[in-house]
Amino acid sequence: MFSKYLKKLSAMQLIALGFFILILAGTLLLMLPISARDGQSTPFTTALFTATSASCVTGLVLVDTYTHWSMFGQLILLLLIQIGGLGFITFGILISMILRRKIGLRERGWIKESFNVLDIGGVVRLIRRILKGTLIFEGAGAVVLFFCFLPDMSLADSFYYSIFHSISAFCNAGFDLMGKFGSSSFTAYYDNPVVTLTLSALILIGGLGFFCWSDIADHKLQIKKYTLQTKMVLSATAVLVLVGAVLFYLIERDGLFADMTATGKICASFFCAVTPRTAGFNTTDIASLSEAGKLLTIILMFIGGCSGSTAGGVKVQTVFVLLLYLRSTLQRSAGTNIFGRRIDHAAVTKASAVLCTYLTLSLGSALTLCSLQDFALSDALLEVVSAVCTVGMSAGLTGQLNTASQFIIIFLMYIGRLGSLSFALSFTDRKKLTHVMQPVEQISIG
Repeated sequence: MFSKYLKKLSAMQLIALGFFILILAGTLLLMLPISARDGQSTPFTTALFTATSASCVTGLVLVDTYTHWSMFGQLILLLLIQIGGLGFITFGILISMILRRKIGLRERGWIKESFNVLDIGGVVRLIRRILKGTLIFEGAGAVVLFFCFLPDMSLADSFYYSIFHSISAFCNAGFDLMGKFGSSSFTAYYDNPVVTLTLSALILIGGLGFFCWSDIADHKLQIKKYTLQTKMVLSATAVLVLVGAVLFYLIERDGLFADMTATGKICASFFCAVTPRTAGFNTTDIASLSEAGKLLTIILMFIGGCSGSTAGGVKVQTVFVLLLYLRSTLQRSAGTNIFGRRIDHAAVTKASAVLCTYLTLSLGSALTLCSLQDFALSDALLEVVSAVCTVGMSAGLTGQLNTASQFIIIFLMYIGRLGSLSFALSFTDRKKLTHVMQPVEQISIG
């Protein structure tokens, strides 16, 4: 009976259902007394909020991860982060591979939808590369962080913390255990270049997108052979990180960064440009950023990472395509062109829809939060963009949210992980839509 129902679901509907079940299972496990450090059952809303944040690799929390959750609870969170980051479809295919079951066309379609790849060919090989690459990158990050943490922690803590934070960084989750040492995220390491660069590398690699990985693995340093998407992703990422770092330095050097050393200012500026895309860690106090700094953070969070990655946001490709379309419109050129190629107009249409959907959700949710509670607009906007773009950064509002506001943030995190446009389209996947061409009439624009 249940299998017949599953067969009727589209790929997007199956993914939405899968994440819902993952969140529900995580909620029930986190409510167990063994999951809390004090041995008491955690309230449903707190458990649901935390499970959603972990499964949707966001990082917003109502309670401190270390002080509230026991080792068992932390391991549940880590499992949710890993499954949520790579997608439960990946783990389902992994089990099928271990059992030597054939991966059919239906399963390949799920993989295509889950990772937002353009065609169904080679998706099983892509899964293998994702699993292998994840193991390599998270393992390498854990080794480096282990030696960075060792002077400040015991051997056991260094081992556990390095693994936890490497997975959290690579999956762009933003969960941390630094509450044990009285730190807020990685503020104690704001001027440590090795920690800053290691976490940044994990965040950026996880946020590049699995299709981009595969393309680079196929062509190595032969840049001319890269696909258009890979070229766009790499160039846009470099510009966002470098320009973002310079802007943060200029904006905050006499403000939040005023008392830092030169090394501290450079490290903090670089990390402030990387972590909103969409990791959620911080080496500085987000609430103390200037209004310009908060706005820049919101912009970077809104853009997010790349399609088919562990990151959220409207995605780099979306913004890139729309900027190219704006350029072609202003120049009155034929088509939207870049790197000697013309972008399909359907991509421009979809990018416009994605941008409008995220803008509507962000502004509408910020308005609702400000109506429900007396929050500053900049802080409320940062909170909702952080949720819908699955970032996890906050100016300190998360702990002040009332029940209604918490459920708004939970909903935003859920649809942000699925992709807000994809979530909306999942309700029409099985409907037969009649495309009747209506008479054309001109209207004024602009």
